[in-house]
Amino acid sequence: MSESAQTIRVDTASAASADQLAQPLAALERGAWIGCPTEALYVLATRGDRLEARAELTALVARGAERRLTWLLHSNEQLRALGAPSALVRRLIERYWPGPLTLLLPGRTALAPAAEHEGWTAVRRPAHAHTARLLELAPYALVAADASRRGEPAARDAAALIERFGQQLAFVLDAGPTRMAEPSTALAVGPGRFELAREGLIDLAALRSTAGLRIGMVCTGNTCRSPMAEALARAALARRLGASPGRLHDFGFSVTSMGVYAASGAPASAHSVSVLAERGLDLSEHRSQPAAPELVARLDRVYALTRSHLEALTQALPPGKSKHCMLLDPQGRDIADPIGGPRAEYAAVAAQIEAAVEERLDEWA
Repeated sequence: MSESAQTIRVDTASAASADQLAQPLAALERGAWIGCPTEALYVLATRGDRLEARAELTALVARGAERRLTWLLHSNEQLRALGAPSALVRRLIERYWPGPLTLLLPGRTALAPAAEHEGWTAVRRPAHAHTARLLELAPYALVAADASRRGEPAARDAAALIERFGQQLAFVLDAGPTRMAEPSTALAVGPGRFELAREGLIDLAALRSTAGLRIGMVCTGNTCRSPMAEALARAALARRLGASPGRLHDFGFSVTSMGVYAASGAPASAHSVSVLAERGLDLSEHRSQPAAPELVARLDRVYALTRSHLEALTQALPPGKSKHCMLLDPQGRDIADPIGGPRAEYAAVAAQIEAAVEERLDEWA
């Protein structure tokens, strides 16, 4: 076993002090690699603004030129260096960061160019107190790599790191064994993509449930306005996500519609079908359903087409359980019922619904 790497033992009960981290920070300043703990496994870390970091990492872990680096963050706000995160990404990081989730996002940042690969950048915000403190104190971005070679046990402690990389590392922060014995989950999120790049502590079903929304549209009979709103919302989400409407579930989204006074099984009105067909949307298979309280309660967002629909929803739900119900139009305008009117009225209503959906889109994805 090589013992060339200096080990700094840090207390597991509290974050390391600036004095304890002074030497590792000095090593990072000159471009050296160090080992540090995360809540999942130990990782190798170095300065992220050094363009030669990928080649050095390849030589260090001997896993091939396609090995991806991960940019380590000390705050969610740092993610804005890749551009404003989408609502979908915000929900993921609010739920899982800091923690064992690595996100692969489209784009690159000048802060950590070594983390970009083929147009995607891997980012993670570790929860381990010592590494989080190191990231906070470092005046430059840090990138990290998995410390386990193929076929080797996961690097859960400093001893495993020193055994494998002792001659190449300047320092190892030893905080004892990590709490978890699996790697962080790596999830690719971008146009047309919501898929695991690496399995880990968080499963795909949980990620979809967090990232997406179950959306409901509500009118009176569920034959005109709310079916149009459902179809237009699906189409808008599909465009935003870079996927077909049939793949919305891959991103955790579902859209349905219902009526506060709807019967079950009625088709969409003829003019509704015709108007949306001009947009390439098919309502021919739609069948109405009532806005049953148990269905409304299971949704994340419920959009009423008028104030009277919103009042009906509020009255049907238990006290305090209607906070997820709101008007579809963000400006607070009712969308009038075109039932019995000419086709031109349906076209005007569809345009009003489409505009409201577009305004809501940034809240959804």
